[in-house]
Amino acid sequence: MSKRSNETITLGSGKLYCCVFDGSIPTNAKLEVEANHLAWIKGGASLTYTPEFYTAEDDLGMIKKRKINSETASLKSGILTWNGNVLNKLVSTGKVVEEKGNRKVKIGGAGNYDGKSYVIHFVHKDAVDGDVRVTIVGQNTAGFTLAFAKDAETVIDAEFSALPCDDQGTLIIFQEEIEVKKETDK
Repeated sequence: MSKRSNETITLGSGKLYCCVFDGSIPTNAKLEVEANHLAWIKGGASLTYTPEFYTAEDDLGMIKKRKINSETASLKSGILTWNGNVLNKLVSTGKVVEEKGNRKVKIGGAGNYDGKSYVIHFVHKDAVDGDVRVTIVGQNTAGFTLAFAKDAETVIDAEFSALPCDDQGTLIIFQEEIEVKKETDK
């Protein structure tokens, strides 16, 4: 496999993993297990990073100084395969009760806010150029719509808004496999 040494063309979708954030992000090996596989997705995934700048400048536009005031990041994906447990990870006011072959998810009530944040981990496998991973810590802040149509599958559009995941304010961890330079390559 040739790993990324220069820019590459990324083709295809990937897998989405999710686990409760306990203050640290697990290794890729611990995240990428079946127990953390959130769902099969449809429509891929999209990562958005948006900085907000403040610019101070003189009246004639001769001098300027700019700084970042704030920044946001989110990871969106269409959830194709789901059940009540997946749905519960998409809400902050849910409670799952299973009894006698029945799973019930009660959703709603601002007083039921659980405050949970999740590690959301997207993996794009690429045998030629190397794998790409995107990891954020956050919550689904888009709510959801369940559309049951006679001629289409139900896809839940989730938007996970990122929260800082460390003491440096990191919102996104982007990983890509790259070539390892040998001592003789220097």
